[in-house]
Amino acid sequence: MLQSKVFSKRTRGGKVQKTVREVYLRDDLPCGAPFCKVCDTSKARLSPSASSPILIVDTNVVLSQIDLLENPAMDNVVVLSVVRDEVKNRNIAVFKRIETLCYNSTRNFFVFYNTLHKDTFVHDVSGESPNDRNDRAIRVATQWYQNHLGGQTRVLLITNDRENKRKATEEGISAETIESYVKSLGQPNLLDLLVKPVSEDVEMEDADALRPSKRKVLYAEHKPMSEITSGLRCKIYHQGKLRVNRYNPFEAYVGSESIGDEIIIYGRTNMNRAFDGDVVAVELLPQDQWREEKFLSIADEGEEEEEEDVHLAPNSADDALRNTNPPNSADDKNSVPCRPAGCVIGIIKRNWHSYSGSLEPLPMPAASGSIAHALFVPKDRKISKIRIQTRQLENLLDQIIVVAVDSWDRQSRYPSGHYVRKIGEIGDRNVENQAVLMENDICDEPFSRQILNCLPPLPWSVSAEDLANPIRMDLRHLLVFSVDPPGCKDIDDALHCTTLPNGNFEVGVHIADVTNFVHPGTPLDDEASQRGTSVYLVERRIDMLPKPLTEDICSLRADVERLAFSVIWEMTPQAEIISTRYTKSIIKSCAALSYVEAQARMDDSRLVDPLTTDLRDMNTLAKIMRQRRIERGALTLASAEVKFQIDTETHDPLDIGMYQIREANQMVEEFMLAANVSVAEKILKHFPLCSLLRRHPTPTKEMLEPLLRTAAAIGLNLDVTSSKALADSLDRAVGDDPYFNKLIRILATRCMTQAVYFCSGDLSPPEFHHYGLASPLYTHFTSPIRRYADVIVHRLLAASLEINKLPQIFQDRTQLTSIAENLNYRHRNAQMASRASVELHTLIYFRKRPTDEEARIVKIRSNGFIVFVPKYGIEGPVYLTPRGEKGDGEWFVDEQQQQVKKMDGSVSYSVLQSVKIHMEVVEPQPNRPKLELSLI
Repeated sequence: MLQSKVFSKRTRGGKVQKTVREVYLRDDLPCGAPFCKVCDTSKARLSPSASSPILIVDTNVVLSQIDLLENPAMDNVVVLSVVRDEVKNRNIAVFKRIETLCYNSTRNFFVFYNTLHKDTFVHDVSGESPNDRNDRAIRVATQWYQNHLGGQTRVLLITNDRENKRKATEEGISAETIESYVKSLGQPNLLDLLVKPVSEDVEMEDADALRPSKRKVLYAEHKPMSEITSGLRCKIYHQGKLRVNRYNPFEAYVGSESIGDEIIIYGRTNMNRAFDGDVVAVELLPQDQWREEKFLSIADEGEEEEEEDVHLAPNSADDALRNTNPPNSADDKNSVPCRPAGCVIGIIKRNWHSYSGSLEPLPMPAASGSIAHALFVPKDRKISKIRIQTRQLENLLDQIIVVAVDSWDRQSRYPSGHYVRKIGEIGDRNVENQAVLMENDICDEPFSRQILNCLPPLPWSVSAEDLANPIRMDLRHLLVFSVDPPGCKDIDDALHCTTLPNGNFEVGVHIADVTNFVHPGTPLDDEASQRGTSVYLVERRIDMLPKPLTEDICSLRADVERLAFSVIWEMTPQAEIISTRYTKSIIKSCAALSYVEAQARMDDSRLVDPLTTDLRDMNTLAKIMRQRRIERGALTLASAEVKFQIDTETHDPLDIGMYQIREANQMVEEFMLAANVSVAEKILKHFPLCSLLRRHPTPTKEMLEPLLRTAAAIGLNLDVTSSKALADSLDRAVGDDPYFNKLIRILATRCMTQAVYFCSGDLSPPEFHHYGLASPLYTHFTSPIRRYADVIVHRLLAASLEINKLPQIFQDRTQLTSIAENLNYRHRNAQMASRASVELHTLIYFRKRPTDEEARIVKIRSNGFIVFVPKYGIEGPVYLTPRGEKGDGEWFVDEQQQQVKKMDGSVSYSVLQSVKIHMEVVEPQPNRPKLELSLI
């Protein structure tokens, strides 16, 4: 049967687009019940027991109660296609979670395509809203299930919509609210997972809890989206992502393109219930309320309670900043211009997700099993405390738990949320690691059987068919080698360098041919696309691809034949590229060296074997290439990368220190950069609209202002007019202190924008530029074992060489853009997880090792300063005023000289000054240990 259906879809520009499609209706779609006497039951997913009711959930139940649905107690659920499609349009994160449930073989969730069944298809009715139409489709499908199964089992519609439930009852359909159904299960703890509805259209038993109280209104009402859109267009409001200061949760920044600067948001009142990562609309405050950098402070542990108890007006001078100077104090005469300040007037896109942390201990715990109100304290200090209700308080007080945010009322100091699950006991290292992964949305679930079935059987070796394949060049005769960190098993790059008869060099970069095994559209490819990148924690690696691929089949290990994708140049002794070839290949690495081993070979003048000679030749070429890059304006930046020595038995950190970079590291890096640039040029030439590239936007002058201010205070004149000018300035920034230059480079790194992936069709060529590398084009090709971006680029390169056809996905630029956005999200989360893992192990290391060490001041604040400890690569706050004391008027900031001084002039501290500090793990609040840095 053929029917016409009208689809309405809102475009990115906000317009509603109508599409008419023909739909073929069927009568053979199975219901999913294994005891059904009519349908094909070979693919039945519902419970075999007819005594278990079949639950049909509406869209809002899926969207709001996904944490509850993921609990094993919620089972035998039918997800209608009309619900599935609406969830996909409204919240892609929830859609992915419900899809996972529907395809999880251990759960009884079934997708019924009611929009394609002749008995459940509903026609459009004139004047009916899309929401009412979908509700009617859900009721029609529920009625069909009741009739179809003929009373063999109970079919129950689960909806919190009062009107939908009323109509269902009138039509003879059994319907319940999610709350009443959960109560009928007799598992009180499940009620903790319920999200309390906030809409008037929603039915719940304790509706009195939703009625407005006479409590004081603490926050301004958010503007409606229509007013926000109009205000953004007129530039009355400004849009950007809110980022909360990691050292002061009462201070946030919103990067605004419309004014070309960051807007500072002072205090929770002005943040107006916005969370870190929310896309917000901001209104600028009057200019007389803007403040200078010197009035910003470091918030101390425990200050939140005080700040939350004093709900100040946005223009109060005594708000959460803890100002120690009035705006017109005597030291203002040399002050720098004030930075724009604003307040959040609306939330454009929420960044709420689940958070890990612990419950704040209460003086009088509730009686066992009764409902208790508790405050949840997230591990991430940038997140506000969250109110929850729980019936299992006594079992959760010493646990790390997961909580999701539901709402934030204008009359409440804290957002409201619900308990999701328990991770484990506070202080247990494995539990703390799990919290890190959960917090950063990183999946460490084992790969499913469906995914593992995509792999070739082990043991795997290069076949005769591979050797005979004309697209592959046999390079097994070359002296190929790899250079990686010690103990590296997932080796995805190798090198070779041979001298040609004409005196030039043939140099090759050989990359694991991952796409030979990871094919588009397979479960393996889908999983890799979703994970985006491998994640490196201090004591473990979470792979993007299964270990048989990463450590065996694709890994370019020594003395085994492997498939590769090679970039081969002919270079002059002056490292000028004469020609470039790209080819699929077969290689056999002769050595898998560590950086230390490669460096030792190059440094040992007694060694003259072919491998060492090739290493030295490559290193000579790399130095020339590096110098040429620097002359073009490439930046040599620095980061505080920390390395731990881990006990193999206890997994405790035995030692900690800064990661050492050697010439061997720089040699490998240089040729990987060159390969990435060559491949970027090749794929863009063939596919100008759908290439995946990587760009590094030029930092604005405002972003570089903190660096310029710091440099000026110590007598340095940094030129930031171009990357070349900045690079030259950094090279000249040398002092008597051997660590001085590296510290300046670390500060410069922190002023930079993030490098991001993008689809070439989305931007114009001038925007492709990579500022840090001073390169007009760049991509990622050299790590396909670890990064999905490189997998995409391998497919593009293969298509440009006519080895394979370009997959269909490259015709859909919207989907390509979505993939690029996910890769950027996953890359950032992997970095954040690595950083959190370092912080966790730093706590473990110093817990039994209080120590004194030299540190450098890197940022001045009104009540202290931020220091960097070179020996350990650790950064943290040092307070000048004792805990719990304001210290008003005792210290003031000289912004021009970047100093914080005592009012009587007896003591002053300046940026980059060396200070002696004591490092010790303390617990200022129960269950929240921190590494405290204090002046000696």
